[in-house]
Amino acid sequence: MDDAMDKFDDMASVSEFDPIQGSIPATKVEITVSCRNLLDKDTFSKSDPLCVLYVQGIETIQWREFGRTEVIDNSLNPDFVRKFILDYFFEERQNLRFDLYDVDSKSPDLSKHDFLGQMFCTLGEIVGSSGSRLEKPLTLGYFSLNSRGERPMPGIEPGGIPGKKCGAIILSVEELGNCRDVATMQFCANKLDKKDFFGKSDPFMVFYRSNEDGTFTICHKTEVVKNTLNPVWLQFCIPVRALCNGDYDRTIKVEVYDWDRDGSHDFIGEFTTSYRELARGQSQFNVYEVINPKKKIKKKKYVNSGTVTLLSFTVESEHTFLDYIKGGTQINFTVAIDFTASNGNPSQSTSLHYMNPYQMNAYAMALKAVGEIIQDYDSDKMFPALGFGAKLPPDGRVSHEFALNGNPDNPYCNGIEGILEAYHRSLKTVQLYGPTNFAPVINHVARYATAVQDGSQYFVLLIITDGVISDMAQTKEAIVNAAKLPMSIIIVGVGQAEFDAMVELDGDDIRISSRGKLAERDIVQFVPFRDYIDRTGNHVLSMARLAKDVLAEIPDQFISYMKTRSIKPNPAPPPYTPTGLGVHTQI
Repeated sequence: MDDAMDKFDDMASVSEFDPIQGSIPATKVEITVSCRNLLDKDTFSKSDPLCVLYVQGIETIQWREFGRTEVIDNSLNPDFVRKFILDYFFEERQNLRFDLYDVDSKSPDLSKHDFLGQMFCTLGEIVGSSGSRLEKPLTLGYFSLNSRGERPMPGIEPGGIPGKKCGAIILSVEELGNCRDVATMQFCANKLDKKDFFGKSDPFMVFYRSNEDGTFTICHKTEVVKNTLNPVWLQFCIPVRALCNGDYDRTIKVEVYDWDRDGSHDFIGEFTTSYRELARGQSQFNVYEVINPKKKIKKKKYVNSGTVTLLSFTVESEHTFLDYIKGGTQINFTVAIDFTASNGNPSQSTSLHYMNPYQMNAYAMALKAVGEIIQDYDSDKMFPALGFGAKLPPDGRVSHEFALNGNPDNPYCNGIEGILEAYHRSLKTVQLYGPTNFAPVINHVARYATAVQDGSQYFVLLIITDGVISDMAQTKEAIVNAAKLPMSIIIVGVGQAEFDAMVELDGDDIRISSRGKLAERDIVQFVPFRDYIDRTGNHVLSMARLAKDVLAEIPDQFISYMKTRSIKPNPAPPPYTPTGLGVHTQI
């Protein structure tokens, strides 16, 4: 009993841990920077350029210096060797700013050097560019005064001096190799301590990776093997980055427990290893003594609480989301907006469709939040925008699948701003009506997805709605059919309605089915917008939180489609090879 109490704190995390949701460190990417035709600020020689990267947090507009390249002497066409390594999140808008300086002294103070230009972009924009290579002009930006020293500093507004050519910056991004490795392993144990009064133990193991600060994060939990002191656990797969975050010598701690129905699992013992040790495979090095530290202190004759043996270990490189994007797969974004009468009269301020001249309504915010991130992965930035549940002019027929721009033959809008314009125009021409039918818009996108199942395109449908669905059976059938196709569906609920039916469509707990057929994949993500509204009225924060949650599942849904169809990514275009290298110095 003492053992169980000693481990009580740990067990909270063990009981609540969901292996599917377990925190996996982010994908790490490496940005390489080159510039061409920089301004020449030196009188008797060429500029000595340095590139500084700034990042912007989700919850703040402040720019924070992330890192600097080396200085390259006498070059207007530098190819910097020092890379920037960042965590990449598909579901976040990761704003970046690159500032170029001509270095005139050894001082690390940037205000003492000549500013050569800057460029703003998102990490998604670089990743989503052809071959994950982005080339953009540098601009001189606006200058502002630094309040502490009244020194001129580059501004944080994109822009520049018209007609002033500052050269170009070329960014290429690579996913770091160890992100893609997946280890498959199997363990057994021998002569574990007996913990149950009336039977043998019911053992399971919990794996933790160590963090930089010495703490541990849970990363895998085996199944429970009932009533045995010599369990053989099932083989399991785990991303290498989840196990050790790419550091092969980092400690991996494994705890062994006896499962109890009430959740107060008894601690049997623990051992430590590392990825490098495990990678040796089955050998005498991978037989571990399970030690209970408390028992070891109390009992002089204590040897161990059993042994755990690694039975097998293999590692394979898996294709990642970024492999497909780099190989040219496009993500097509379609939006469908609810025009049913329950939204309220758009001309009244109580309506969910009310167009307040000073701030966006919930429909516009949800659309902008999701769309601005997905648009980086679509090269032509032309997006179909649909409405449902309205009476259309001139004859007042009810439609559950109409083009917001009024052109049924070409429902495409130019960029997210184009969709917002078409949405606002529609509110002035159609009559809000009903009922709330989702199946027509799902089937609309499914028709396009059916035509391209070769992995070159993936479709994301965003449905924004205020409420209760009228065609549940048809919608379920449409989702089950769509689950076989390269598509995902995001549903954002706006307003205060009960969204119970939407939770059922989400399928996180129970996989959705229609006419006895289970959906092949979970492709629906539902969230109520009200859960993301920032209490301080910070809409930027509300939108960032919403996008983070609704888009987080897309890369895994995308990969699950490609895997089930055995579709491999196309080879990426040949990497950009810079010509000529300058002389490098440090700053």
